[in-house]
Amino acid sequence: MDAKITLSFDKQIIEKAKRYAENNNISLSRLMEFILDKITTHQYESLEDLPVSDWVNAVAEGEAEYIAKPKNYAKQKQEYRNRKK
Repeated sequence: MDAKITLSFDKQIIEKAKRYAENNNISLSRLMEFILDKITTHQYESLEDLPVSDWVNAVAEGEAEYIAKPKNYAKQKQEYRNRKK
């Protein structure tokens, strides 16, 4: 059963993801479902342990940067708000 979710991404990332999904004849929703399924069905201790497949590298611009969840959530929220401005 499908459920809806609201996510926020950088506009350029969304546009690239839409193009990628369209070029691969899949909806953006199913693409995200596929990616999240692959990530969550394996036991990874951290994001750095997550293997990045060749097709992700093909659509990425530059090196991927993984930011671990900071312990100070107030600081994280403020940084998020600052990025939205």
